[in-house]
Amino acid sequence: MMKWSQLPLGPLQTNCYIIFAPNKECLVIDPGEEAGKIFTFLEDKELTPIAILLTHAHFDHIGAVDELREKYGIPVYLHEKEAKWLFDPSLNGSQFFMMGSLVRIKPADYIIAEEKEMEIGQFKFMIKETPGHSPGSVSFYFPDSDFVVSGDTLFSKSIGRSDLPGGNHQMLLQSIHEKLLVLDEITAVLPGHGPTTTILEEVDRNPYLNGF
Repeated sequence: MMKWSQLPLGPLQTNCYIIFAPNKECLVIDPGEEAGKIFTFLEDKELTPIAILLTHAHFDHIGAVDELREKYGIPVYLHEKEAKWLFDPSLNGSQFFMMGSLVRIKPADYIIAEEKEMEIGQFKFMIKETPGHSPGSVSFYFPDSDFVVSGDTLFSKSIGRSDLPGGNHQMLLQSIHEKLLVLDEITAVLPGHGPTTTILEEVDRNPYLNGF
C-alpha cells in the first residue's frame, strides 16, 4: 500500500504530492515551487525520490522541477502534447501570470504518449489522459491504494478552468465523466489545488458536473 503527503507550494498554493512506498522510495508529482520545502520534507522522512511526474506543464506545477532533477538525478515524465511547454514561458503561462519571472525548464526525460499502466520502482499506476484544462493534462491513478492525482482537472466541489490556451470546457467535462467519475466511489481525489476529496463526494455534490 502506497502512502502520500500533500505539500501546498508557492503563491498559488499548488499541491505537490509525495507518493511513497514501504521501502522509502518515492515519486514527486507536480513540484511547482519552493524546492527547499520539498527537500526538507524528503530528508525529514528519509525518502529517496526516483522520478518526477507532471500532471501538466503550467508554470505553477513545474517551477521546482530542475532543482529536484539535478539534486537527485531523477527523470521527469510529461505528456507529449505539452513537451514544449516546459521551456516556453508563453505556453506554460509564466509570461502572462508571473509578472516578469519566466519559467524555463529543461526538456522532460520521458514523454507520455498514451494511456497505459506504468511501473517505476515499487510503483504501479495508470496514466489517464484527462485533457480540457490543458491539452496534455493527465491523471495518475493508483488502483491498489485507491487514489488518483487529478492535477487541475477535478477539484473538491469544482473543476479546472478551461479558458487558458489549449483549454476546452466540453473536453474537460468529458474527461472528468469518462476517466475519473467511473473510478470506485471510495477513490481519493488528490487535486492540484485545495483539499482532497473522493469520487463519491464529487458525484454527489459537485455543482459543475450536474446536467452533463
